[in-house]
Amino acid sequence: MNAKRNIGHVAFAVKAKRAVWNMARVILFRPFVTKVFRPWRIFLLRCFGAELHSSVDVYASAKVWAPWNLRMEKGACIGPDAVCYNQAKVTMGENAVLSQASCVCTAGHDLAEVNNAHSSLVVADVTIEKDAWVGMRAFIGPGVVLGERSVVGAASAVFRDVAPRTVVGGNPATVLKTI
Repeated sequence: MNAKRNIGHVAFAVKAKRAVWNMARVILFRPFVTKVFRPWRIFLLRCFGAELHSSVDVYASAKVWAPWNLRMEKGACIGPDAVCYNQAKVTMGENAVLSQASCVCTAGHDLAEVNNAHSSLVVADVTIEKDAWVGMRAFIGPGVVLGERSVVGAASAVFRDVAPRTVVGGNPATVLKTI
């Protein structure tokens, strides 16, 4: 599991950068829905700091919170309506897939603090390793590492690391089998 960092709150500079990205996303990213525009979407994400291999696919309906915290290797895919809430780094290995309407979340709140928007924010990187697959509507929590060739079943909630070649499912996710 990736180490959690208490950052307290989202800095003004990040909020400003996000405001510009959100305008660009609505005007220049989301309307370009077909595969023909895949290179355009990759270009735009790179303009905002994403590290992307030229063969990745990020669907136009996907929501990336902070492109500057996204790294995708060859063949990785963020599917339709997926949410990448990446206040910390999200790394996707070769051919890793985040299926439709799934969510990767790198932030939460420190329960030892007063839970508010100004002081309790905690973030941790998420890593989805080579050939891992996150099924439809699954949730991946902060600090999780999905091992190589692991599979997260549809509608599952993952809060702990998943070993390589392991299939998990349920809420909270439990091991179903190894492959």
